[in-house]
Amino acid sequence: MTRIALVAGEASGDLLAAHLIEALKRRLPGAEFVGIGGPKMQRAGCDTWWPAETLAVRGYAEVLRHYRRIAGVRRELLRRLLRERPDVFIGVDAPDFNLWLETRLKRAGIRTVHYVSPSVWAWRGGRVKHIARAVDRLLALFPFEPPLFAKAGVEVSYVGHPLADVLPLDVSRPAARELLGLPEAARPVFALLPGSRQSEVGYMAGLFIQTAARLRERFPSAIFLVPLATRETRNLFEAELWQQGVQDWLLEEPPLSATDVAVGRSGSVMKLLFGHAQDALAACDAALVASGTATLEAALLKAPMVITYRMSKWSWRLMKRMRYQPWVGLPNILAGRFVVPEFLQDDATPENLAQALGNVVLDAGVRMRLDNLFTDMHRQLRQDTAEKAAAAVLPLLGNAETAA
Repeated sequence: MTRIALVAGEASGDLLAAHLIEALKRRLPGAEFVGIGGPKMQRAGCDTWWPAETLAVRGYAEVLRHYRRIAGVRRELLRRLLRERPDVFIGVDAPDFNLWLETRLKRAGIRTVHYVSPSVWAWRGGRVKHIARAVDRLLALFPFEPPLFAKAGVEVSYVGHPLADVLPLDVSRPAARELLGLPEAARPVFALLPGSRQSEVGYMAGLFIQTAARLRERFPSAIFLVPLATRETRNLFEAELWQQGVQDWLLEEPPLSATDVAVGRSGSVMKLLFGHAQDALAACDAALVASGTATLEAALLKAPMVITYRMSKWSWRLMKRMRYQPWVGLPNILAGRFVVPEFLQDDATPENLAQALGNVVLDAGVRMRLDNLFTDMHRQLRQDTAEKAAAAVLPLLGNAETAA
């Protein structure tokens, strides 16, 4: 039986790995999948030895605080993989965790794949040589990445991005608003995405709420949609609402209908959603998005956006020294220029963010240009990613019996 081990450390990696598992199962119906992953990987048939949340820590200072726990998991995982010897190991993103594993597994004769190019084009370019030693093949999501690694002799395949395959090219905002029970009346809708990790929401919940307060002054009838990935992140955000003294904004019942307006809901309201990030982005006039994969998701859903991020001071100092580019948001990186505003760390103030978001909402020309640009990006990234990734992995499996 073919056995494939995978490690994914966060929500975006869980999605990538789940799609790859499904594509591989179509070609290898008897294959077994094991490793570290989240709920999507589990539903796809992966036996997860540890949950993906084990690795979901961002920023140098945060990683250092959790280093002993994470290093212990990694050592135990390495021992188990060397003992059970899968046919191939696929590290999905999480480069600091996975490249360490891949180096040692490859040295032991186990074939290795790294899925998602580490962002050497943004910072820490010295990792290219390390990657060349660690992996038999690299799967790249973006078209500008393969040439960077080919120079170092890395076998690399451009596979596109799975979100571009899954999300529609054309987005209907009226349909998205109807799905979320939003009123038909012309009220500005803002999506607030403060991150999927508890550490991110802990740093940014207050900033996002204060930004909403300033937007409310400019747009008194605004609706704020806040999709949160887990019960823990929702609790953190709700606690910050109470601390800021704006808990009365919360709309407890899901629908926001004419009845709500009739009983006094004509002013600003805030809806906290369990998940539904894509629905919120599809429904909004503008989005405030924490830097990360969510910025690409917003672009593919043609949502005008402002990108922001805050982290600990120590993490920021280290990151800033190692940056190669002026951009951190994926839409700007793909465009090679600033197409949407970015406000990071000390520049990430409620005043700056509210001003930029308000300007986007009021400028129809900017929104149209972004829609066209994001549509072009979408077409370029739509590559049937899971099938291309599976095709790149299969040659490493040797004589594995594939589906007819």
